Amino acid sequence: MSAPALDRPTTRPRVPRPAGPAAPDAGLPANALGAEKGAVEQIALYAFVLVPFLALAAVVPAVWGWGLSWTDVSLFVAFYVVGCLGITVGYHRYFTHGSFKANKALRIALAIAGSVAVQGPVVQWVADHRRHHAFSDRAGDPHSPWRYGDDLRALAKGMFWAHIGWLFDRRQTNPARYAPDLLKDTALRRTSRLFVLWAGLGLFLPALIGGLVTMSWTGAWTAFFWAGLVRVALLHHVTWSINSICHTVGSRPFAARDRSTNFWPLAILSAGESWHNLHHADPTCARHGVLRGQIDISARTIWIFEKLGWARDVKWPDPVRLAAKRQVPAS
Repeated sequence: MSAPALDRPTTRPRVPRPAGPAAPDAGLPANALGAEKGAVEQIALYAFVLVPFLALAAVVPAVWGWGLSWTDVSLFVAFYVVGCLGITVGYHRYFTHGSFKANKALRIALAIAGSVAVQGPVVQWVADHRRHHAFSDRAGDPHSPWRYGDDLRALAKGMFWAHIGWLFDRRQTNPARYAPDLLKDTALRRTSRLFVLWAGLGLFLPALIGGLVTMSWTGAWTAFFWAGLVRVALLHHVTWSINSICHTVGSRPFAARDRSTNFWPLAILSAGESWHNLHHADPTCARHGVLRGQIDISARTIWIFEKLGWARDVKWPDPVRLAAKRQVPAS
């Protein structure tokens, strides 16, 4: 599945500049926001975000104290890959944008795998992301780094908001407006409601495996630390970086109506999500890294699902469509 060769168009598409600072929720439809988050949900959110982050900050003393076994490394990689692809292939490309169709077993498996990343129930995640695309880098976008303006101070504040601050907004995107198709699916709705169970398994299953492999409590604890807490923290910040970094820093080879960019240093860790400019130029495309040398692990995973017969009607890149969206570099 090689990237298509693209011819440079003779004209340069006009890319409108996003509007300057405005009331954050100005212009939102009346039913765009759902109920406020409850106190318990707020506390759980702080725990999910802050505890793994503190665990990540404790990496160095943890290494000095116990070292790092191959069991820990193997579990870290395995659970990172499952959670990451659950988000990128499942929550994002499949549930949010419909880049392909999946059989029922794969559909539920992707919802569970995404939950292992501890980024929220699939229905709410999809609602937030669809709203992001509806108002990308404009008033109403839940996590635009340009929320407060484009001077240095405003951008610093906006980057923090886009990366992590938006998670603590008590107002939630309304799933009934932005994800009604998911709410109609009984099996998926139940899977989404069991998010705490799947997230808990993602955190504590590594500890169980590590303890059984090493037959020790120490092995269980180090596996929980590395493949549970640290793994979640790293994947959180990689995902949030798509919201913050990939709307401020990087290249823009394709015309999009916002400030989305490609940021190659995150390509591997994000499984191809950091080729974000193409994604916003062509949101339903199953492959984001379409140019030569752009590694897209998520697209390759979808290709494997297609070959196995688990996925069908995959929306692979259309060379003509991509060429029409290609921008001519300024001379």
